[in-house]
Amino acid sequence: MWYHKPAINEELLQSLPNLKVVASSGVGIDHLDLKLLSSYGVKVANTPFIVSTDTADLGMALLLASSRRLVEGHEMAVSPDTEYFPADWLGVQVSGATLGIVGMGTIGYKVAERAKAFEMKILYHNRNQRKKEEEIAVGAVYCKKIDDLLQQSDFVLLAVNLTPQTHKLIGKRELELMKPTATLINISRGMV
Repeated sequence: MWYHKPAINEELLQSLPNLKVVASSGVGIDHLDLKLLSSYGVKVANTPFIVSTDTADLGMALLLASSRRLVEGHEMAVSPDTEYFPADWLGVQVSGATLGIVGMGTIGYKVAERAKAFEMKILYHNRNQRKKEEEIAVGAVYCKKIDDLLQQSDFVLLAVNLTPQTHKLIGKRELELMKPTATLINISRGMV
């Protein structure tokens, strides 16, 4: 499967009686009806690590773009109506800011490696605490409670798999815990 095409439904499965495996590019398989596939004896495969580096790069790019208001600044810079560029359009500094990473798996850890290069303070929340040497390598501090991370972070980056436990992980209550100036960056599935 590439870009969720073709759509897998009952009609397609009936027309492919010898189908044994559906392989989906990327990590997410939430677009697949796993119960339906299983009922036809079809196994599902994905490529969990193929986009880890690219996704971490994108997460850091989104953090930088939002902190420095790059999109808005570009629009202002190229507009023929711009007569001056206010100083507050420079955004906020990333170096020294606190990044809270929710989900410190492969992608979250790669984001932490990048954030360390920007001299950010790194907090993380994960189902399991990482090994001490891994924490030390990126300067990360574990937050057992997500609420603690949300309250302390200038930037909150979501890097979790979509599961029943993470579905709607961030809602009104969690947003209200965050600093009024904090930025939320979701590189997980949208339903997180």
